[in-house]
Amino acid sequence: MIFICNIQALLSREERSMHATTSSTVARRLKLARSASLVALLPVMVLLPSATSAQEAAADDKVAVDELLVYGRGAARNTTATGLDLTPRETPQSLSIITQEQIQDQAASRVTEVLAYTTGVSVKAVDRGRNSLSARGFEITNFQLDGVPFETGNVGLEETSTALYERVEVVRGATGLMQGAGEPSASINLVRKHATAREFSGELTLEAGSWNRFSGTADVSAPLARDGAVRGRFVAEVYNEESFVDLEQNQGFTLYGVIDADLGDKTRLSIGASHQRDERSGTLWGQLPYWYSNGARTHWPRSQTSAAKWNQWDTIEQTAFVTLEHSLNDRWSIRGDAAYHRQKEDSKLLWLSGDLDAQTGVGMSAWPYWYRATPEQWNLNLSAKGGYSLFGREHELILGAMYNRLSAGWTNRDPVSVMPDAGDFRRWDGSYPEPTWGERYDSSDLGTTKQAALYGATRFQLLDRLKLIAGARLSYWRRDAEVSRWTPEAVTLKQTNIFTPYAGLIYDLTENLSAYASYTSIFDPQNYKDRNGSYLDPLEGDNYEAGLKVDLMGGRLRASTAIFRVEQNNFPVADDGFLVPGTVDPAYRAAQGTVSKGYEAEVQGQVLDGWDVSVGWSQFSAKDGDGVNVQAHHPRRVFRLSTKYELPGTLDRISLGGSLRWESRPPQTAVNPGTGLTEPVGQPAYVLVNLMGQFKVTDQTSVQLNVDNVFDKTYYSNNAWFAGFVYGEPRRVRVTLRHAF
Repeated sequence: MIFICNIQALLSREERSMHATTSSTVARRLKLARSASLVALLPVMVLLPSATSAQEAAADDKVAVDELLVYGRGAARNTTATGLDLTPRETPQSLSIITQEQIQDQAASRVTEVLAYTTGVSVKAVDRGRNSLSARGFEITNFQLDGVPFETGNVGLEETSTALYERVEVVRGATGLMQGAGEPSASINLVRKHATAREFSGELTLEAGSWNRFSGTADVSAPLARDGAVRGRFVAEVYNEESFVDLEQNQGFTLYGVIDADLGDKTRLSIGASHQRDERSGTLWGQLPYWYSNGARTHWPRSQTSAAKWNQWDTIEQTAFVTLEHSLNDRWSIRGDAAYHRQKEDSKLLWLSGDLDAQTGVGMSAWPYWYRATPEQWNLNLSAKGGYSLFGREHELILGAMYNRLSAGWTNRDPVSVMPDAGDFRRWDGSYPEPTWGERYDSSDLGTTKQAALYGATRFQLLDRLKLIAGARLSYWRRDAEVSRWTPEAVTLKQTNIFTPYAGLIYDLTENLSAYASYTSIFDPQNYKDRNGSYLDPLEGDNYEAGLKVDLMGGRLRASTAIFRVEQNNFPVADDGFLVPGTVDPAYRAAQGTVSKGYEAEVQGQVLDGWDVSVGWSQFSAKDGDGVNVQAHHPRRVFRLSTKYELPGTLDRISLGGSLRWESRPPQTAVNPGTGLTEPVGQPAYVLVNLMGQFKVTDQTSVQLNVDNVFDKTYYSNNAWFAGFVYGEPRRVRVTLRHAF
C-alpha cells in the first residue's frame, strides 16, 4: 500500500504541473473525477477480493486468469511485447485489449474507429482520406498481424475493416524487441479471426445508417474434415455510403479466408489471405483554411469541401500468411511464419491553398496531383519457445530469427496545364475541370528496406513472487534507394549490429496484484548527414515505465495504472553554418533531449454480472530539447469510457450502453496571415457521447441501434502538416441486424 501511495503522490505532482495553465471547468471536473475514480480506485479495489476470495474460488463461473475477461469476452495470452505468452498482468508495459464484443457494441467498421476509444492512443484526421495516429507524443507506424510486424503505409492498416479481426491489442511505449525499427510510441497487433469451430456455424450482419450507408457481412466457419481436424472460415463484407461532406461517396468490399488444420496431435497449420478494396470518390484532400487573408476566422459549414468532382482515392489491401506450429514435447514448441502485405493506392486529387479574401472569396490556388504507390512487404519468422529448469525453479524462453523486406516508392503525373485560380471558394461545388495529364514518372523511390534480426527473451522466476523478463534483439538494417525526381542520387543506408535491450521486473504484491518496472527501447534510421558527410546515428527511443496491475472478480475485471518517461535522442537539427561536403545541402547534427512523460490508468472487464466497462485516462507532456511541443496536434489529456449493461429479469433481452470521449485542447499553434501573430489553433476541449441499445429477438437474432455524437457536437481535427482543419462527424445513426447460426 505504501508503494501505491507513492505512485499516487508522483501522479499528483505531474498532474499539477500539466494543469497549471488550464482554466477549463470541464477539465477541472474530469481531473477530480479521474483522481478519485481511476487512480484512487485501484488500491480500494485491491482490498475487495480479500473479503470475497473464498466465495469466488468456489464459484462455478470463476474464470482462469489466462482467460482474462476484457469487456465481457475472454482474451487470450498475448505475445505483442516480448514474444512470450503473457497475460496482461504479466506484461510489464501498458496494454489494452479490445475484443470482438466491444468492437460490435461500438459498431466500429474500421480499425481507426476502435483506436479512437483506446486508452493512450490519439487519432486525428490528416484529411478525409488519411489519419494520424500517436501515443505518448510520438507517431505510431508499427503494426503487427497475428504478432508478425509490418509497417503501415500512407493509407495504412488502420483503415482496414474490423470484419477481419477477432481483437485488437495495443502495447504502448517502445516495442523494438519484436518490431525492429520504429518510434517509441506503441505497437498495434491486429489478431485475425481463425477457424476454431468444429461444427458449421456463422453470423450474418446487415447495417443501415446515416448518409445512405448500407453494408452486409457474412462470417462462416465449417469443418473441412469429418473429425474437425481441418477447419475453414470465410468472411465477406460489402458496403456503400455517402458522407456529411459534399461530393464524397465510398464503396468497397472485403474478402478473407483461412484454413486451420491439426496435422496430428503436435502440429498445427494456418494458411489464409485477405483482399480489401475501397473506392472513394469526391474525397477532400488537404484541409479547410482557418483564416481569411485579413486575419478573420472562417466559419465553414460541416459539409464544405475543397475536392473536385473528379477526385478519387482508391486503395487495395492484400495479405497472405502461412503459420506452422509444432510441439516438440510438453515444454517446447517451434513456430514458423511467412507473411505478405501489399497495398495499391491510386489517388487523383486536387489541392487548394492560399490567402483567401474575405470579401471576394478568391485567393485559393489549385494543384492537381495523380499519385500511385504499390508498397509490398514480406516477413519471415522462425522461433522456438518453451520452459526450462534452473536453480530449482521453472522459467520460460523464446529464441527467434526474423527477416523483413519492404519495397516502397511512388509515381506521379503532373497536369499539362492548370487553371490557377479556384474562384470564389465560398461557392465551391467541385466543378473545377480535370486537367490533361502528362506522362507518369518516378516521383520518389524509397527503394528496398531490409531488416534481419536475432532476438530472444526469457521470463526468469527469481523468487516466488518476483519475475524478471529480459530480452535483446540484434538487428541489421539496410535501405537501397534509386534515382527519382525527389531522390537525386542513388542512396544506400546501412545500420549493423543494432542492439535493442528489453528488461522488466514484476513483483506479485498479492495473488492478484502486481507491481512492475520496465525499460524498453527502439531505433529508427535516418538519412541526414553531418558536417563530415557521415549519416547521423539512428533515432533512439527509450521507454521507462512503472505501474500496478490487478485482476479482480475472479479474473473478470482488470485495472492498471502506470507512469512513464520516453526519451528520444539523435533528433536531426540544422548545424548552422555547415554544409555536407561536396554539396550545397545543409549539414545536420544529432540533438538530444526529446522527452515525453506522463501517466495512464485503465479499468477493463465486468464490474458486475451483465455490466461491462472499459474506462481509461491518459495524460502526458512531450517536448524537444528546445522546449517545443512535439506532435502538438494531438491532445495531452484524454478520457475514454465504453460500457454495456444487460438488463436483469424479464428485460434480460435488452442491453443498453454507449461510449464517451473527452479530449483537452492540443497545444498546436499557427501564424495568422493577417496579423502575423502566432495563435492557438487546436480544437478546444470537447466531449463526444455515443449511445447504443440492443434487443435480442431470439437467442440467435438481435437488433442494435447506435447513435454517435448524440448531442451533434461540432468539432474538428487538425494535423502538423498544414494550417487547416477537417470537421469531425456530426450525429450519426446506425441500425444493425445480426443473426448467428
